[in-house]
Amino acid sequence: MKPNTPKRIAAITMARNDEFFLNRWISYYGEQFGEENLYIYLDGLDQKIPSHAGRANIKKLPHKEEAVQRGDKTRILLLSELARRLFSDGYDIVVGCDCDEFLIVDPALNITLREYLSNKKARTSVSGLGLDVGMDLNSESPLDVGMPMLGQRRYALLSTRYTKPVVLFRPATWGSGFHSVKGHNFHIDKNLYLLHFGGADLDMIKNKIGDRNASWSRHLKKRARTIDIITHARHKNMPRALARIMQRIFRPVYDLNKPGMLGLKWVTTLPERFAETGI
Repeated sequence: MKPNTPKRIAAITMARNDEFFLNRWISYYGEQFGEENLYIYLDGLDQKIPSHAGRANIKKLPHKEEAVQRGDKTRILLLSELARRLFSDGYDIVVGCDCDEFLIVDPALNITLREYLSNKKARTSVSGLGLDVGMDLNSESPLDVGMPMLGQRRYALLSTRYTKPVVLFRPATWGSGFHSVKGHNFHIDKNLYLLHFGGADLDMIKNKIGDRNASWSRHLKKRARTIDIITHARHKNMPRALARIMQRIFRPVYDLNKPGMLGLKWVTTLPERFAETGI
């Protein structure tokens, strides 16, 4: 079978006070899809343009001080509407995620993310297996911000929370935080992974907690749990393939269009080849 002609793909996100991750988000997705195909909302007229913005399309929006859940709903509606406009403007695929999340295709395939998505059979959405990258306090140092992150972090929690349908092949409405697509099932691709780095450094979490209101502080403390789980895990090489199968089969009773894993907190070792992504 001949490869399909690479499709026109956009990546979208919304961020506030997160230049460290946003610059990396721009660098990564800009290399995958072209900087001109990146669309970023900055949450606040006071926000400065990221230093690595390049040709990315950036728009500042007035900031509304809201609790976490309400703010999540506001943002996802804005981003779902942005995705609809991009489809109307001729894009074939839209990838939406937070600025500390990176969708990768397994480097073992030796194919770019754009090429891989261009050859996917069109559904409404596709998910990668969620890998919540964390810090092992017993063996890892604080992140060197001038170096790639994956060379400094070896472990991740196999997380249903980050098995997100971040790839849209047609207009749809995401649920809060990109965790679901309303009215549609999820499909976990065997070669895609969504890496979340919000819990990759304890000092970063502490600094953000001091800069947020009470509800956001509780949200950030949840990220520190990933560090605790990884640090104290007895087994750190749980099988990713089995976790993917479980997440396809099991569903939480409160939300049947999301993946489940029976509450298991499995930690896996990241393959060394993932560092080839440059993240």
